[in-house]
Amino acid sequence: MRRAALFAALWLCGTAHAADWSVAQLFETLAKERPGKAAFHERKFMALLDRPLESSGELAFTPPDKMEKRTTSPREERVTVDRERVTLERAGKRHSLGLRENPAVAVLVESVRATLAGDLGSVTRAYSAGLEGGAERWKLTLRPLDPAAAQLVERIEISGERAKVKVVEIRQADGDRSVMTITPVAN
Repeated sequence: MRRAALFAALWLCGTAHAADWSVAQLFETLAKERPGKAAFHERKFMALLDRPLESSGELAFTPPDKMEKRTTSPREERVTVDRERVTLERAGKRHSLGLRENPAVAVLVESVRATLAGDLGSVTRAYSAGLEGGAERWKLTLRPLDPAAAQLVERIEISGERAKVKVVEIRQADGDRSVMTITPVAN
C-alpha cells in the first residue's frame, strides 16, 4: 500500500511538472524572441511524384506580420507576406494576392506567422492547439477549426527548442505533406 501511495505521489509530481509548460507559456516565449533570419530546407511529398521535391533558401520574419521566403535552390523564387498581401516573384514575373480573398492561403500563412509572433489569440481563432514536450523541446499541433480549411489541411506540426522554431510540417487532407527544417543564421 505504501509503495502504491509513493508511486502515485511520484506520478502526480511528474504530471504537474509536465503541465507547467503550456501553450500560453510557449507563445509568451515566442513573443519575446527577436526577429531574425534562418536557412531552410524543405521537402514536399506528393502522391503524384516518386520522390519529394526539395528546395532551400532563407527565411526572414519581422513581427508582427511580415515574412519572406527566398528560395535559392533549385531555382530562384521569393514569396513575401506583408500584412494582408502575398507576393510571389519567379522568373522575372510578379504575382500578388490578398489573404482575405484567399482563405486557403490565409490559414496556412497565419499558422506560421502568428506562431512566430507569439500571437496565441490569432492562432486559437483558426486552430485547436495541442502541445507536447517541455520548454527545452516541444511540438505544437494545430488543427483547423473551419471545416473548409480542414478539407485542405489536416494539421500543422511546429516543433522547436525554447524560443526557436526548428521544423514546420504541413499535412494536407489529401495525404500530401511538406516538411521544412529551419536553422537560425547570424543577422
